[in-house]
Parts: sequence; C-alpha cells; structure tokens
Amino acid sequence: MPNIGFTEMAVILGIAVLLFGSKRIPEAARGLGRSFNAFKEGLKAGSDDKDA
Repeated sequence: MPNIGFTEMAVILGIAVLLFGSKRIPEAARGLGRSFNAFKEGLKAGSDDKDA
C-alpha cells in the first residue's frame, strides 16, 4: 500500500472542503467512522458464527 504524503492529504482535504463545505466535514467524518465500526462488528459477528 503506498504511503500518503502531506501534499496528497492536502489535496484530499481541499476536495472534501469543496464538496461538503467546512461545516459538514466533521459530521461526514463521524458518519464514516460509525459505518466502519458497524462493518467491523458485522465481520466479527460473522466470523464468530462460523466457529460455533
């Protein structure tokens, strides 16, 4: 997996600000984090069911 440098992160952040606006970025990031957590829990629950 390639490393993401400062320049790439700045470009991604700039695009996010243009798309969402500066006030909606924290809300979008929270939603993305919750989605990842739910996905991880679903994978964990699925692997627990296989072992039983």
